[in-house]
Amino acid sequence: MYRRDFLKVSAAAAAAAALSPALASCGGIAGGKKRVGKGGPLKMSYYPYVVELQHTFTISGFSRDTTTVILVEIEYDGVTGYGEAALPPYMTGQTLETASAFLDKVDLSQFSDPFEMDEILGYVDSLAEGMSCPKCGIDIALHDLVGKLLGKPIYKLWGYNKEKTPDTSFTIGMDTRDVIIQKTNEAAPYNILKVKLGSTEAEDKMIVETIREVTDKPIVVDANQGWKDKFYALDMICWLKEKGVKFVEQPMPKTVYDDMAWVTEHSPLPTIADESCQRLVDVKKLYGVFTGINIKLLKCTGLREAHRMVETAQGLGMMLMIGCTTETSCAVSAMAQLSPVVDFADLDGNLLISNDCFSGMKIVNGKITLNDLPGIGVTKL
Repeated sequence: MYRRDFLKVSAAAAAAAALSPALASCGGIAGGKKRVGKGGPLKMSYYPYVVELQHTFTISGFSRDTTTVILVEIEYDGVTGYGEAALPPYMTGQTLETASAFLDKVDLSQFSDPFEMDEILGYVDSLAEGMSCPKCGIDIALHDLVGKLLGKPIYKLWGYNKEKTPDTSFTIGMDTRDVIIQKTNEAAPYNILKVKLGSTEAEDKMIVETIREVTDKPIVVDANQGWKDKFYALDMICWLKEKGVKFVEQPMPKTVYDDMAWVTEHSPLPTIADESCQRLVDVKKLYGVFTGINIKLLKCTGLREAHRMVETAQGLGMMLMIGCTTETSCAVSAMAQLSPVVDFADLDGNLLISNDCFSGMKIVNGKITLNDLPGIGVTKL
């Protein structure tokens, strides 16, 4: 996308843009007041928010009941774009304190044109190594703003057909047998289940067998780096194939490339990189190591880089998956803009929380359904 791509949009579309006024703030702010950056044509502000999970969420090596996010707003000429920076402690190591310190360095007042996206986001990326989460919050807000100024959803600016969106999976974390049964029943509206594994062999097999007692729906598995030995990983994948599993995400630690390439070569199921795949530079490196990649906005700094990762992976013939963490509908709806061109989507993060403060993309009969609102398609609640 970005400046050269947005210029392909007709002048008439830009002229017809509905300049929406800023909406009321989300309730339940956790951790203090909104911080406002320097004044100028582009004005950025942000504040923390704690999303509350409906169930304790357990993956290999970690459990949590809440996730802290930072909600970002960028205003231009009376129009506000919304973004989100989720901070799951197990994924990036970034915290509210470090992300806030980074955002305090960002000075968007030096820019007068929000359509100069490459320049703006290049500047943001240059301020520090890493810090993908707050960079992502700015990126999403800027895309939302520009889409609103043009009066078009981001997926339309990319030329995507919203009728081609896939089903999303619904995630079932590690738990006791009784809770696994409860969660599986709660997932009845969804056509695909994503199951978190990566514990002991006995516990992993108990989870899958328990789900299979309740339903024969397709299952995909995420081991979250939990299987340390390549022979064990392959044995588990072969067993999972017998249980109707469709693919396995991140079976082994993220940097054991040789072992992972061996597993992929011998695996009867596709393998998908999650923790191993962070940014654009990783995509070509993982060709031949995994069958495909899972793109998440908070890992790759946002929509600009995610779009480039999609194009690169498509050129290599790799499977494409998009995912999320426990986030509000702001970040999930932003990620959903890419859904028409991917093989698989795991966009249920907003469905796992009890205090969503945005309305956006919907799941209808298990399928991702994009709306026609401009930008990332969200409304503040």
